[in-house]
Amino acid sequence: MAKGPGLYTDIGKKARDLLYKDYQSDHKFTITTYSPTGVAITSSAVKKGDLFLADVNTQLKNKNITTDIKVDTSSNLFTTITVDEPCPGLKTILSFKVPDQRSGKLELQYFHDYAGVSSSVGLTANPIVNFSGVVGTNVVALGTDVSFDTKEGNFTKCNAGNDKGETLNASYYHSVRPLTSTAVGGEISHSFSTNENTITAGTQHSLDPFTTVKARVNNFGKSDWSGVGNLLAICSGLLAVSPSLSVQVVEFDGWSVIRSFQGTGTADGAVSCLAPMLAHL
Repeated sequence: MAKGPGLYTDIGKKARDLLYKDYQSDHKFTITTYSPTGVAITSSAVKKGDLFLADVNTQLKNKNITTDIKVDTSSNLFTTITVDEPCPGLKTILSFKVPDQRSGKLELQYFHDYAGVSSSVGLTANPIVNFSGVVGTNVVALGTDVSFDTKEGNFTKCNAGNDKGETLNASYYHSVRPLTSTAVGGEISHSFSTNENTITAGTQHSLDPFTTVKARVNNFGKSDWSGVGNLLAICSGLLAVSPSLSVQVVEFDGWSVIRSFQGTGTADGAVSCLAPMLAHL
C-alpha cells in the first residue's frame, strides 16, 4: 500500500493508542497458536464483572486473501474476507455474521500517497452507505466521514474531525526515541453541550524489547499507569507449545500483558505458569 495519510480512522490513532490503549480493568486471557502452513488459531476469554465471554478465531492466508472466522459463546459466527491489492492501492473487505442476515457489508479502501478513501455498503435491500475521505500526508491530514441511511433517506453520521459536531478534538504525538519506543502525546477535547474542556497527556517507554510502561494524567487529576510486557517476565520463559505459542493477558493483577511470547521449555512449566492466571479470571 502507498505511504500516505491512511484512512479517516487513522487520524490521531497514534495519540489515541498512546493515551487509551491497554488501560483496561477487565481480565483477559488469549492464546494464539500457529501452524507450519500459516493458519493462526486464537482463543480468548474476558471477564467483565460477573460476565464471562469467550471466542475462538481462525485466520487463514492464501496469497493476498485473508479469511478470519470467529465463533463466540453466543453461537455467533463472524466471517471477514480481505483481498489485499487486487489492483494497486485497493483493498476489498467482505464481512458478515451468522445468523444475522442483515449484517453483510462490502467495503472498498483505496490508498494513495496523498489521499485515502473508504466506502462501504450494507448488503441489504435498504442499506446504510458510508463514505470517508482523507487528504494530506502521514504528518498532517484532513478528512470527513459520512453515513447515509437509504431507508430513512437522511444522514445518520457526518463527522469532520469531531463527534457529530458535539465535541472537538485535537491531538499531538511525538516519538522521542524510536529505539526504546519512547513517546509523548496529548489530546484536548471540547464538549459543546457541557462547554467543558478535557486535557489528557501521556507517555510511554520500553524497558526492553518485551516490556513497556505507560502513564497518563488529565486536567481533572485522574492518573493511570499500565505495564505492557511479555509473559517471559512473569513466567520466566516456562511456556512451550509446538510449533509456537502466543499468550496475551490484559490487566492481570494491575499489569497489562499484551505482547506475544514464542519460545521453548516444558509443558509442565507452561501449565504451572498459566494456572494462577486462569484462577484469577
